[in-house]
Amino acid sequence: MASNTTGEIFKITTFGASHGTALGAIIDGCPAGLELSKEDIQLELKKRRPGTSNITTPRDEKDQVEILSGIFDGKTDGTPITAIVRNKDQRSKNYDNLINNPRPGHGDLCWQKKFGHYDYRGGGRGSGRITIGHVIGGAVSKKILEKYNITVTAHVISIHNITTEKKYSLDQIKENITKNNVRCADIEKAKEMEERILQAKNEGNSVGGIVEIIIDNIPLGLGQPVFDKLDGDLAKALMNIGAVKGVEVGLGFESAALTGKEFNDQYFLENDKIVTKTNNCGGILGGMSNGMPVILRIAVKPTPSVSGIQKTVNLVNNKESTIEIEGRHDPCICPRITTVAESACSMVVVDHMIRAGFIHPDKI
Repeated sequence: MASNTTGEIFKITTFGASHGTALGAIIDGCPAGLELSKEDIQLELKKRRPGTSNITTPRDEKDQVEILSGIFDGKTDGTPITAIVRNKDQRSKNYDNLINNPRPGHGDLCWQKKFGHYDYRGGGRGSGRITIGHVIGGAVSKKILEKYNITVTAHVISIHNITTEKKYSLDQIKENITKNNVRCADIEKAKEMEERILQAKNEGNSVGGIVEIIIDNIPLGLGQPVFDKLDGDLAKALMNIGAVKGVEVGLGFESAALTGKEFNDQYFLENDKIVTKTNNCGGILGGMSNGMPVILRIAVKPTPSVSGIQKTVNLVNNKESTIEIEGRHDPCICPRITTVAESACSMVVVDHMIRAGFIHPDKI
């Protein structure tokens, strides 16, 4: 049985497939009284929409959202919010050769062997397109977090072997990522990154990268030890995005090379508030937020759909065969995954805010 719902109180169920009629989400547990419009959700969907630049898939989907329930007179009414996006530009014939030939790097083999009956078109339920549901849930979550001055910002810090070393303020990051297609705060490095993505595209290849997520103004005390720690739930939400192969909190793996004296974030008072001089822990200690910004990074694998002949196994005759993938694909997932990562983290934070009593579960 597949799991399509996340959250304990603030629950999001996503549905749909890459080449199905529609995709969407049902948000259950959203407090009543939140001002919410179709435009609020459309704004977030626009950020992950395909076909917006030459470094994304040319699949021409407008991703126009339809809200079916949960809104009355411009505000949430406490009932489930249902929103859908209809597929308009799918080309299913491009996937006819995949029926019994699982694509390397994709989940085809696992889906087919586990469930026996699998919608292989465009990856079906395993496609990156299903993150439309994440973004719908994230859009509602962001509207809630706005009321508490909490922001969630994702930006690209690395593409393949090109990495930005510059440090920027959060305000600079928010401004600069709107100025380039890669969504990198370093404008000069963004140009190099875009060139590298286009090179891979022209070669029929793909590249991966690293995305950083910053959650700012988060209150102290979010997280439910021992098995529902904030970092555990955030890591789970991010790892549940199909292309993510690793998650770091704070210094992450770099902390393994440090001593305790180097790693520990020492406390001091700032306007009678306890803060830390550094933020090596990434804003989370003991599985709970410590009031500092939460810093996360995700490793995003190269898009598995690449040109050329690849080896596979035919599932009918159980013999080795070859496959050549057709269709339209992103040469790099990182730019569009930023919005999905923001959405995944926003949903977790809202759920924990309600669970910890910072948000009333019934009404805003």
